[in-house]
Amino acid sequence: MNGSLGCKLLQPHYAILHKPLYAASTIHSKQCVLSPPFSSLQCGSMLQLLTNIKAFTKGQQLHANMVTSGNLQNNVYLNTKVAAFYAACGRMAEAQVIFYCTVLKNSFLWNIMIRGFACNGYSFQSLLLYREMLSYGQKADKFTYPFVLKACGDLLLTEIGRRVHGEVVVSGFESDIYVGNSLIAMYSKFGDMGLARVVFGEMLQRDLTSWNTMIAGYVNNGNPREALVTFESLQKSGLSADGTTLLALLSACAELMAMKLGKAIHGYVVRNNVAMFNEFLTNALIEMYCNCKSVAYARILFEGAEFKDIVSWNSMISGYERNGDAFESIKLFCQMVMGGAELDEVTMVAALGACRQISALQFGMSIHSYLLKKGYGVNTIVGTALLDMYSKCGNLSCSHHVFYEMPVKNMVSWSAMVAGYGAHGRGREAISVFHEMLANSLTPDEGVLTSVLSACSHAGLVNEGKDFFYRMTMEYNVKPGLSHYSCLVDLLGRAGNLDEAYSVIQTMEVNPTSDIWAALLSACRLHKNVKLAEISAHNVFEMNPKDVGSYICLSNIYAAEKQWEDVNRVRALMRRKGLKKPPGCSFIELDKKVHRFLVGDKSHQQAADIYAKLEDLNLQLKEAGYKPDTSSVFYDVEEEVKEKMLWDHSERLAIAFALINTRSGTTIRITKNLRVCGDCHTVTKMISKLTCRDIVMRDIHRFHHFRDGFCSCGDYW
Repeated sequence: MNGSLGCKLLQPHYAILHKPLYAASTIHSKQCVLSPPFSSLQCGSMLQLLTNIKAFTKGQQLHANMVTSGNLQNNVYLNTKVAAFYAACGRMAEAQVIFYCTVLKNSFLWNIMIRGFACNGYSFQSLLLYREMLSYGQKADKFTYPFVLKACGDLLLTEIGRRVHGEVVVSGFESDIYVGNSLIAMYSKFGDMGLARVVFGEMLQRDLTSWNTMIAGYVNNGNPREALVTFESLQKSGLSADGTTLLALLSACAELMAMKLGKAIHGYVVRNNVAMFNEFLTNALIEMYCNCKSVAYARILFEGAEFKDIVSWNSMISGYERNGDAFESIKLFCQMVMGGAELDEVTMVAALGACRQISALQFGMSIHSYLLKKGYGVNTIVGTALLDMYSKCGNLSCSHHVFYEMPVKNMVSWSAMVAGYGAHGRGREAISVFHEMLANSLTPDEGVLTSVLSACSHAGLVNEGKDFFYRMTMEYNVKPGLSHYSCLVDLLGRAGNLDEAYSVIQTMEVNPTSDIWAALLSACRLHKNVKLAEISAHNVFEMNPKDVGSYICLSNIYAAEKQWEDVNRVRALMRRKGLKKPPGCSFIELDKKVHRFLVGDKSHQQAADIYAKLEDLNLQLKEAGYKPDTSSVFYDVEEEVKEKMLWDHSERLAIAFALINTRSGTTIRITKNLRVCGDCHTVTKMISKLTCRDIVMRDIHRFHHFRDGFCSCGDYW
């Protein structure tokens, strides 16, 4: 674009700038009060002051005064100052008017514009102007290259960035510290920390920005350990860390769950530089503690913060959700809403995740209503969180509706929908959604293939699952990973093909994990194969000695075979290791309030009514032919004691609570933290028929939809 064309295209902007200056144009500084007309030198000084403080309105007034007084005519110095002022204020359209209407452009003016475009989100225009500058014979200097390199990095233009790097070397500016720092930052954005390290290593001089850029680059590119190593070198260099260094280090600690170092950084700040303790550092500490599973420390910081922004709230709400405390997550979310804080998508996704954990369907629906009012419903990330929430809360029809209302679906969305059908035992529908995805010309990734394999496992679709597994590499170019092998072992094991499942583990291309052996161990429990169970358990104990579930599973296998000495041996081993079985716990939502029941729980305010209802149900069940299945009680005690141990399981308490607090015909939705036992499964089927209720129960493995005496799992779980 030449000068005259630029003026013509931007004439409307130029006209706005030429409004006359009235009495209100007097500009005040701390030292003096000046009134027009101003000299060229006075205008330049005032423009510099206004640029420093970004006082846009006063700068516009001064600009108008200079236009009417004729000070700008043929004055390259003042035109450059005006362009710099508008660029500093982020008003690049106005700056561009001045630029193209200035006939004699010096290097300072070119650099101002290149910098302005690069720093205000117009990276492509910055690069175009750089090339235009070179075409006019104007040479780039050490003030040009940092912003050209920034533009390349922001646009991820790898080849152009390397070409500019070559131009930097030819021009002799590679030794300039600011240019060097910009090169490191650019390569970090490209994800090429190797070249960033080369540039860093060849720098003759490094400042704190050089070190910080390297540390942040390693963190942002998924190598937090190298970030910590670089920090150790920084300490040896004699330079002191600043707030930027500590923010990057806390991110590294969060990723590595390095709480000891994170606490050391926290202590360093408190001891040495209270002024450094700003909201950014506070938020980084909160996130670090949450990631390190120490939400209590994070909460102390959060409560003590003078200023809580949306990042602070989101870190705490998502921190509780990630650490399994859905109740506190939802409670904090309610406090945030009641306090009038503005919510964003991160808040919504975290709150929906908390609802999903404890099947708080009514609360989740309220969030959905809020989302629709705010217009978030069409967002892919939030939409995916919504459909997943509905699926995990047992309402697959709403999940289906949200999915097909989403205008844009990514692979995570498709995977969540496939997984939803799979968890509800509807394997055929899961496969149908998978094929629909293929029909939309989408190539499945590792995640969606894991979901469809899991769906096949839950539905007992052995041939279909094996077919998907062996087509992964041939048709979809996805190499089977640990999650896929785990699904295949689970698929074969559930179906009773234990030897084939064991053979898969022995011949798989990657080393099996404890999860894969645990899947085989669980199948051995279903099909009472003690020998293979012992092999599986031995491998789990070696790889993950704190996996309490596998000790319990092996103990139950022995108990089912009445090998009580082996049961006692495993339980003694658990005691020596300090491992405890988590108590059975069930959740049920009523009027947007979630009620929690433990096994044998008598703490609920309606406990007397609940147990009375259980007694009534017990009589009805016996009249209907119910006989307790005490094989689910893995203790060497009398049969009568076993029957009593079965009767107050947490899910039965939740069902009784629902029956006395909801109208006839209302669907009962329960979430349990453990696998539902065989006797509770039988009882729930019978209750669904006796009370004419639909009961949706989610246990640790899958969903069970009970209706009229039958379960959707077909007794296959």
